[in-house]
Amino acid sequence: MGTEFPSRIITERFSYDGGREVTVSVPSEQPEAIVYAGDGQLIAQWGALLREAPPTMIVGVHRTSAEDDMVRIREYSPVFDEEIFAAHERFFTEDVRGWVESEFGVHLPPERTAVCGVSASGELSLALGLRHPDLYGHVFSMSPGGGYHPPALMPKPLPRIYLTAGTLEPFFLENATRWADALRDAGADVRMTERYGNHGDPFWAEEFPRMVQWAFGRSAT
Repeated sequence: MGTEFPSRIITERFSYDGGREVTVSVPSEQPEAIVYAGDGQLIAQWGALLREAPPTMIVGVHRTSAEDDMVRIREYSPVFDEEIFAAHERFFTEDVRGWVESEFGVHLPPERTAVCGVSASGELSLALGLRHPDLYGHVFSMSPGGGYHPPALMPKPLPRIYLTAGTLEPFFLENATRWADALRDAGADVRMTERYGNHGDPFWAEEFPRMVQWAFGRSAT
């Protein structure tokens, strides 16, 4: 048995962007897997759903507090503003990850690490997964937005990628399917599911434990 961690949710405020919060779901046992998530104010709360998964830490980087949703999209998608995306990318992949390692002593290899997102941050998870396979061995992308399209030339190596979208959100389902097809053509290990629901419906939270189990569990569900 490893060192036991008290089960808790903690939130830390960073100086990035005038004060960006990160919420961490810390399992009650030594983490065997870790998920870094955009839109983390939502996804970090899903740690309570991981009853059958190995002990998994969720590091949820909150979205911007700006009312203009294009600010969030520019942070999450590399195609709109390279400078804004790059600044957020450094914060996400360097500052937050370094803090997790120093604060919690958790440093896991790529095969035990995932990056996750929903909607616009679903684009972020795909972008970071393709750009940093040395950090993230798995990508969980739910209903990804349509700004960032699959590149004509896929990088190598590719992480394992789990996509999902709802039957009542055709725009996002089309985007997810486009990514799944392109990634399979590039030889990636891809799982794609369609679930009944619209954008933001409960199927996101319901799918998350399946994603974690697929990536880190003893058997896929």
